Amino acid sequence: MKRLVLAALLVLFLGWTVLSAVTQVEPGERAVVRRFGRILDYKPGPGLFIGLPWGCDRVERVAVGQVRRVAVGLDIGPATEEDRLTPPGQLLTGDHNLVNIQAEVNYAVVEDEVVKFVLHKDRVDALVARAAETALAEWIAGRDVFEALRRGKAVLPGYLVQAVQSRIAPYDLGVRIEQASVNRLYPPEEVKDAFDRLAQAETTTSTQRNQAEQEANRKLSEAAGEVFRIRSLASAYVREQRLQAQADAETFLRRWEQYRKLVRQDPHYLNALWQDEMTRLYNRMRESGRIDVLDSFLTGEGLNITQFPLMQKKK
Repeated sequence: MKRLVLAALLVLFLGWTVLSAVTQVEPGERAVVRRFGRILDYKPGPGLFIGLPWGCDRVERVAVGQVRRVAVGLDIGPATEEDRLTPPGQLLTGDHNLVNIQAEVNYAVVEDEVVKFVLHKDRVDALVARAAETALAEWIAGRDVFEALRRGKAVLPGYLVQAVQSRIAPYDLGVRIEQASVNRLYPPEEVKDAFDRLAQAETTTSTQRNQAEQEANRKLSEAAGEVFRIRSLASAYVREQRLQAQADAETFLRRWEQYRKLVRQDPHYLNALWQDEMTRLYNRMRESGRIDVLDSFLTGEGLNITQFPLMQKKK
């Protein structure tokens, strides 16, 4: 009986020893293996890792795909007496005003630097938080209270990502800052109402400015449309006048060629042409009831000037 108990204990021990040498690494994880206290260069990925039994190997799994969150600044929990004197997250602006701020910094483990994270994992959150607090204080101190309150939520997240990453780089933590956000940013309660009224006035001003800009843009669009219309009409008129001028020129050239031929055939052609034109002119003047022009026309013997007497207009 005693031998059976010993055999069973031996089997259990061997089974436990074998099982302790097997580690399941989940997807999105990397394992760091310490063998007799020394970290192995091999870092198992997802799958089944079989090493030495417990006591020889110590396997630490790290979720490299997990985003870790660190909150800094204003604490929304119950305040202590010390917090009432110097509240966390209450920072001094460049013009010596106070603002309350609460931010979050998200980081992830760099897969190729998982060993560095394992070595420093107990202090990573604290170092990231201190770096974020320093970056927040620096940014707020470099601006007046109005700029900090207006632009903080929009500008600070991008600034925090770069500033925190550069500040923790010397510590070689094996993490990468992924994202940052500013959840709360407002003045102390004692002056919050005044700042709210100021923000409302600025919003009204901004709305009116936007409306004025929209109206100006509308009028500019209308003016541009009118300019385009006038230019189009002018271009069409120019094309029309050019075509008309070309047609008149072609007609003149044809008549000129015809005239040259007729003059060669009849030396008195010009005089006949002039008399014909003047006859039509006199008829039109007679119809209007008056002939009071000084007329000159060419004859075959030279210049002849005829002045017609004034005629009374028809009643």
